[in-house]
Amino acid sequence: MDDLARHADDLAALPPSCGPVRLVAVDGHAGSGKSTFAARLATALGGAPVLHLDDLATHEELFGWTGRLREQVLGPLSHGEHARYAPYDWTERRFGPARTLEPAPVVLVEGVGAGRREVRPWLAALCWMELDRETSWERGRRRDGAGLTGFWDGWTRAEERHFAEDPSRPYADTLVRQLPEGYAWLPGPRATAGTNRNLTYRSQDAPPY
Repeated sequence: MDDLARHADDLAALPPSCGPVRLVAVDGHAGSGKSTFAARLATALGGAPVLHLDDLATHEELFGWTGRLREQVLGPLSHGEHARYAPYDWTERRFGPARTLEPAPVVLVEGVGAGRREVRPWLAALCWMELDRETSWERGRRRDGAGLTGFWDGWTRAEERHFAEDPSRPYADTLVRQLPEGYAWLPGPRATAGTNRNLTYRSQDAPPY
């Protein structure tokens, strides 16, 4: 069993935080590798459901999704029920067909602001992708291409305002740093002396984001 699997077991052993669910957030700057990391962690958890906050945000409400998250996802999960939400289509600029999210033992929620003030009371753990914003944004712009330059210009301003008013990193249990061949896990600002979550996962094919 590799280190990521052992860390996944550690998360699965945490007390439930949202009804029967252990809700684990993966936060960080846009372009920092949250989606790829969440996918790998979900696999290590045996196929844990992943909620992408991009599905709840919109062009007009980049960070105004907390109401939808609370009503469509957190409320049902807290009662042990399946969540039902309509993901936003960023091309059509409208919400699409509804999806369901099961109240699994561990559910991951990934996206910028996943560890925000209004979400933290529901979390069993908060992971922060440890990559500075300039590097993250540069990677994101390169990934998405010149056609989305205008969107990125608006996004970076909105993200900067969000984290200035409601930072997530100071409340992280774990800092996740990408290595050339995997991830390093470091204790986050909230880690206590009695909690050891310092472990390393290495993968030969870890992508840059």
